[in-house]
Amino acid sequence: MTTARETVKTGRARWGIAGVLGVGMFVNYIDRVNLSIAAPEIMRDFEISASQMGLLSSAFLWTYAMLQLPIGSIVDRIGVRWVNRVAAALWAVASFASAAAGGLGLLLASRLVLGVGEAPTIPAGWKAIGQWFPRQERGTATAIFDGCAKASNVLGIPVMAFLVTTFSWHAAFLFTGALSVAYLLVWWFLYLTPKQALARGRLTEAEFAYIRENGAEDEDATNTGSSLRGLGHLLRRRKTWGLALGYASYTYAYYVLLTWLPGYLEKQFGVKLLAGGVYTMIPWLVAVAAQFLIAGVVMDRLIARSGDETKVRRIVLVVSMLVSLSVAGAAYADSVAVALVFLSIGAAGLAVSVPAGASIVALIAPQGFTGTLGGIVNFVANLFGIAAPIVTGAVVDVTGSFAGAFLVTGVVLVAGILCYTLVLGRIEPMPAPETERG
Repeated sequence: MTTARETVKTGRARWGIAGVLGVGMFVNYIDRVNLSIAAPEIMRDFEISASQMGLLSSAFLWTYAMLQLPIGSIVDRIGVRWVNRVAAALWAVASFASAAAGGLGLLLASRLVLGVGEAPTIPAGWKAIGQWFPRQERGTATAIFDGCAKASNVLGIPVMAFLVTTFSWHAAFLFTGALSVAYLLVWWFLYLTPKQALARGRLTEAEFAYIRENGAEDEDATNTGSSLRGLGHLLRRRKTWGLALGYASYTYAYYVLLTWLPGYLEKQFGVKLLAGGVYTMIPWLVAVAAQFLIAGVVMDRLIARSGDETKVRRIVLVVSMLVSLSVAGAAYADSVAVALVFLSIGAAGLAVSVPAGASIVALIAPQGFTGTLGGIVNFVANLFGIAAPIVTGAVVDVTGSFAGAFLVTGVVLVAGILCYTLVLGRIEPMPAPETERG
């Protein structure tokens, strides 16, 4: 087994790549959170109901989810580098179009374009991590990748709230458009595949050997046969559905918090937008800390020490998902402080579950099919994500409070625990289509 000292000697170029991937997730999720912060002002400006706002909030997910199945295969065939270049350009177009919206129609169209642009982000990120990181470091790498999404809530929410209250909701979208342009330049010039980085002197021979000898995917590995054959093969596997539905339960809960947390604080406790932006930052700050410290560093050390990936990841998944059930406690909170305690504990549990769950994609996918499997997982997850703001808005309209919505979230999380434990099975590679019998 490679020691920590030997690992340091190999180089740290891979962690720079993790940083580039993380910055992309940061910008990506600020593009999503801006609407949740601007939602109260947009509802007043366009005179729309909570149900209509729920539909608008989910519009991004319509195109995003629809493209997950084909985009995974596209990433496998074209590669992470060029797919994400095109994607980042679309983020900027969507944000600037949103800022220019004078009515619900253009704003809705802009969110659909944003869904197209952001569709490759997670499958491509999971594939890049699979290519750049050895198995025993993927928890930390995934924690950086996904933790930056949570960090966007910590930093982005108060900034968005300031822009909306000081200027207008249009300013929030101008800001994210500028960020998207900046990231496009960062990605264009800094992201390389391991072999490209080796050829250009940005990656040492020792580090390249280290990541390859410890389970990193060969970037030249391609899926054989048609994309439809690969999809059909993976869709018939029990492991695919255990992982997809388990991850979907996290996505549902995450989107409830992402799209409705400011509105919940305003409706339930009369918290104004700017103060709500600061309060909303608290659960995400706790989530980021938990994800980096527990889901990344601790999980990887436990795996390296025990050598049993299935046992460690399953324990982390089950415990973190049980903790995430705390979000249901917000249904009974009688003050902002109590609500924030429940929401912070629940958000931390959700955050810890992500590296444990998401890193499984590259561990169980056949060689050359990581993007395809990632697309399937993200497709199923975002069907649940589409439902989250719509169901929440409908429950609020019918009941006049968020209590029922948080209880529904708790039920979904329990179902996710069952999928991760009973359906997924051992964490080991599935056979490729050409080796499958029968």
